[in-house]
Amino acid sequence: MSLYIDGYVVPVPKDKLDEYIKMAKLAGKVWKEYGALKVMESVADDVPEGKITSFGKSVQLKDNETVVFSYILYESRQARDEINEKVMKDPRLADMMVPKNLPFDGMRMFWGGFKPIVEL
Repeated sequence: MSLYIDGYVVPVPKDKLDEYIKMAKLAGKVWKEYGALKVMESVADDVPEGKITSFGKSVQLKDNETVVFSYILYESRQARDEINEKVMKDPRLADMMVPKNLPFDGMRMFWGGFKPIVEL
């Protein structure tokens, strides 16, 4: 199996965390229906502020926000590309494709695709 991972980091206002969780559950369900192997959403718990860089600095975290670190696991890069194409067209997620409807500032979110180099 040649796994592939999409990872992302999101600044979420603390008072909108429940809204984010609701959105993430729906989105995760859709990703899984189209073939994602695993969807993981996690909120900062032990995330120290760095002097040069940190999760908070990476998203220009504000006092009223927390960091969410997430990933989606796929069978391969090809599977990821095919799944994401279907997900982006799914009408259940149409509201999430409009930045003003998101419970976070999408301009400070970052993401990327990763191929594993060590798996134990």
